[in-house]
Amino acid sequence: MGSSAETARFIHQNMEFVSAVLSPPKDSVTAFALGSATSLSGGEVREDGKVSYGFSLLRGKRGSMEDFHCAQYKKDPRTGQVVGLFGIFDGHGGPNAADYVRSNLFVNMMQSNKFISDLPACVAEAYEATDHQYLRQDSPGGREDGCTAVTAVLVGQRLLVANVGDSRAVLSRGGRAVALSVDHKPNLKEERARIESAGGVVVWAGTWRVGGVLAVSRAFGDRPLKRFVVATPALADESLTSEDEFLILASDGLWDVMTNQEAVTLIRDIPDAEKAAKRITEEAYNRGSNDNISCVVVRFKR
Repeated sequence: MGSSAETARFIHQNMEFVSAVLSPPKDSVTAFALGSATSLSGGEVREDGKVSYGFSLLRGKRGSMEDFHCAQYKKDPRTGQVVGLFGIFDGHGGPNAADYVRSNLFVNMMQSNKFISDLPACVAEAYEATDHQYLRQDSPGGREDGCTAVTAVLVGQRLLVANVGDSRAVLSRGGRAVALSVDHKPNLKEERARIESAGGVVVWAGTWRVGGVLAVSRAFGDRPLKRFVVATPALADESLTSEDEFLILASDGLWDVMTNQEAVTLIRDIPDAEKAAKRITEEAYNRGSNDNISCVVVRFKR
C-alpha cells in the first residue's frame, strides 16, 4: 500500500471512522459521569498512611469530556493484600470506550488467577481481553470510538505500569523525572513497521496518523482500524526505593504543554496529592492546552 492511490483508497474506506472521531455519537453525553461539569477532583490516604492519591480532571476548552480516571485501594481476596489501582483513560470519537475500559479493566485484572502471582502477564491479558469485550458488544455507534490508557498497579513496593497510546506515566525519583510509559505514535520505527506489515499505512495529516485518521498506534476500541491499532500494552515493572516520591498518570492534554521534568518539578513540594493533581491540571490549562486534561498523582511516604 505504498502508492498515493492506495493511500487515498485506504483513507476513503475509513471516512465513517473520521466522521465518528469528529462527531461523537448522540448517546455519548450520558456516558460521562461529570455530565456538563467542567472539573472534578478528590483523593484518599491509604489506611496505613504510606500511600495517598489525588486526582483532577478538567474538561478544559473542549465542548465535551472524554477523559476518565480510576483511583482506589482494593483488598485481594486470595492474599489479603491491599493493592492500589490507578488509571487515566482518554477517549476519542466519544467517551464510551473510555468509560467501558475504566469500569472493566481492573475488574478483569483482579479476576485473573495470575493477579499478583504473574502480574505482567495478568495486566497484558486484561488489556487485550477488555478490548475484545468492548468490541464484541452491540452498539448503534458500532464501537468505532476508542481510548488510550495508562494504568498502575501498586502491590507493596512493586509498581507495574502499563499503557496504550499517549497517556503517560512519570515517576519522580529524587526529583528526577523517569518515564515509565511509551507514547505509541504511528511514526515510531517499530510501530510503523508493525502497521505496514499488517497492510496499513501511516500518513501525515497535520500529524502522523494511522490511515490518515488516528494519531496513536495503540488503543482500545477503534474497530475500523483494529488490524493496525492494537491494545497490547507497554509494561514497566519497578521496585520502589526510598528515592521514589510520587507517580503522575496523565492524559496527553497535560503532556502536550508540559515536559516530564516540568511536571515533576511543579508539584514536588506539594505534599497533598489532590492539591498536586489540581495544580498540575490547572497549569496545563493556563499554558494553553486545547484538550481535556486529567491526572492522577500517587504519593509514596518516604
